[in-house]
Amino acid sequence: MKEQRLLELKELYKKVLLDDVVSFWIKHSLDRKNGGYYHYLDRDGSILSKDKSVWIQGREAWLFAKLYNSFEKREEWLEASALGYEFLKSYCFDIDGRMFFQVTFDGRPLRKRRYWFSEAFSIIAFSEFAKATGSDEALERAKEVYKMIVDFYNNPAKLPPKIYPKIRPIKSHANAMILIATSQIVREIEYDSIYNDVIDMCMGDIFKLFVKKDKRALLEIVGEQGEIIDNPEGRCINPGHAIETSWILMHEGLYRKEQYIIDIALDILNWSLERGWDKEYGGIFNFVDIKNKPSEKVEWDMKYWWPHCEALYALLLANYITGNKLYENWYEKIHEWTFKYFPDKEYGEWYGYLHRDGSVCLPIKGSVWKGPFHIPRYLLYGIKLLEKMQGKESKQNE
Repeated sequence: MKEQRLLELKELYKKVLLDDVVSFWIKHSLDRKNGGYYHYLDRDGSILSKDKSVWIQGREAWLFAKLYNSFEKREEWLEASALGYEFLKSYCFDIDGRMFFQVTFDGRPLRKRRYWFSEAFSIIAFSEFAKATGSDEALERAKEVYKMIVDFYNNPAKLPPKIYPKIRPIKSHANAMILIATSQIVREIEYDSIYNDVIDMCMGDIFKLFVKKDKRALLEIVGEQGEIIDNPEGRCINPGHAIETSWILMHEGLYRKEQYIIDIALDILNWSLERGWDKEYGGIFNFVDIKNKPSEKVEWDMKYWWPHCEALYALLLANYITGNKLYENWYEKIHEWTFKYFPDKEYGEWYGYLHRDGSVCLPIKGSVWKGPFHIPRYLLYGIKLLEKMQGKESKQNE
């Protein structure tokens, strides 16, 4: 990628991150009275519901601490992160040590799920907040919750099953992906060999169970031994998840200097773009069937914000690692589509839910799922990567 283009992208990313996305959430989501964040937000930032998703509390607290730690030490970001940290530890844990999925605006429990993703996002929030503040309490809490979710990963019978395991035992790619990403973040804050061990275990599961080289696909759900389950759920490919996994694996390959990890990650990225790109309207599908059969998911052909964010960062990273023009071309194609349809030029932030042709389906800026995570993470990571790419390009031109 040319040096001028790298500079243009870095300036664009900074502007969108600070003036468009982060400023929107600082203005509209901070609950300074009760703690935590409002996130059910309409297009203009007005509140649609005061209920709070614990996922979003963890992700948003992580974001503000991450901005403080790696971008600029703004006190408003540290204060914003503290709102989430205090709310999470005070209201979002049940008596059994697990976390709720949703709570009221003032922290009363509403819903709890079988999954441990609320816990994973609290871990990254606590870890990054500990780095920002030097809080031993926050770091110890992160490590305690981390040990719990690793135990759940190894012993899934401790949680209520989605499907009766005696009839159809299944494994989920999302669990392995999120545990790797969580481990990488905590490892950055305080090194311990346990994180490498857990990542080894999860990568092994992904490579052995979910990666299907003969099918050129990474599956979301498989049987206990990695067998393909011939129903709509078992045949489902989630291009966004697969692409997110690809860059998480690329990070690990770079960290360990292991080319085989990077090679598998690039395969996953290539396959997911081949299957996920909408050749008629552009953009990335939510779901595709490995046998090209109809999906049971009615939103299969919608265009969501987060797969496009994951793809743009993964493609930048792939281009940085390989120098292959293929990834630059893919990047520019997806960049053009993403920045044409997702940003809201009037009210700021991005739409999350588009129809297949890119027209707006839902104008809301936040929901139980959508908050300030995928967009600012991609932009923040992208800025840091673009700086490395600029340095690499400068050296090549010397």
